[in-house]
Amino acid sequence: MTVFHPAPALEASDVDAAVALLRSRGLRLSAARRVVLEALYAADGPVSADQIAAGLDGAVPPSDLASVYRNLDTLEQLGLVRHAHLGHGPGLYTLAASRRREYLACDGCGAFAAVEPAVLDPVRDAVRAATGYEARFTHFPIVGLCPRCADGDRGRTRSPWRAGPEREARAHAHP
Repeated sequence: MTVFHPAPALEASDVDAAVALLRSRGLRLSAARRVVLEALYAADGPVSADQIAAGLDGAVPPSDLASVYRNLDTLEQLGLVRHAHLGHGPGLYTLAASRRREYLACDGCGAFAAVEPAVLDPVRDAVRAATGYEARFTHFPIVGLCPRCADGDRGRTRSPWRAGPEREARAHAHP
């Protein structure tokens, strides 16, 4: 199980900068930790620990899943990495300093969308007005139906919503 670590996001422009940051904090750079960092910098969006352990489609060497999780947890505690739970799948990891994003997830097809926080400000304002809570959608998404599922399109063509291979494989068949 993943635990949310609210450490301030640290900026590292590339793997070498991340390595220097680790060392400046007294952490060593194991081969496994380097693979995790390289995978996160190579990824074009949030990725699962399973994807990293499998080698991220050839971008990095395959590694031990338990080691990937341990390193992701350490990097998250440091503030280099964030994770989010986007629907019914595993937690997905991304670099913390990349543009702050909040998420929407589709219950129908499993797709998710990353949006600028300002897009969800009206929702945040409504939650605050009704309950007093300060809502964040960085760790858990707003869940509902994507435009395609809401419109009743039962086709398998991909919409502009970003659905990774794990999401595509896990997407349930529409009745």
